Amino acid sequence: MSFEKEDTVTFHDKHSDYDGETGTITQVMETMFGEATYTVSFEDGQETGVPEDALDLVESEE
Repeated sequence: MSFEKEDTVTFHDKHSDYDGETGTITQVMETMFGEATYTVSFEDGQETGVPEDALDLVESEE
């Protein structure tokens, strides 16, 4: 599953201070291998270079 800018996601990385937090994708970048990495903004910072498998989409409640 690929994500788009402005998607709300939950981040999973046990080595990050933001592990388990929900944030918003602010940038989508494509690597030279054709894979996407993401910049995710949280309330108190951001994480860059996040791989797709470290994210879960948060379903909107609209």
